[in-house]
Amino acid sequence: MTDINVTRNDDASRYEIRTDDQLAGFAAFETKHGQIRFTHTEIDPAFQGQGLAGKLAEAALTDAAATGDAIVPLCPYIAKYLETHEIAGAEIRWPKHSGE
Repeated sequence: MTDINVTRNDDASRYEIRTDDQLAGFAAFETKHGQIRFTHTEIDPAFQGQGLAGKLAEAALTDAAATGDAIVPLCPYIAKYLETHEIAGAEIRWPKHSGE
């Protein structure tokens, strides 16, 4: 049985997903003015195809929502995840597209 866990690493400003204690990927974020801005999500190629990106997004977004900060999905993967999944208690602030 593979042990998968997601932790928030504030020193690195990212949520990290580990499988059997190996870093498999991360979701980078910035915090400012009551917002948590997700900027980039990456899964190591050796761990792709295992559904880890979805597990990472769900855990990171659920944790972020629990802080009370507004979630700003600048990362395309996080934005797509939020379009198709409900995160309880999350306040989403969709970024405005340039030129609008």
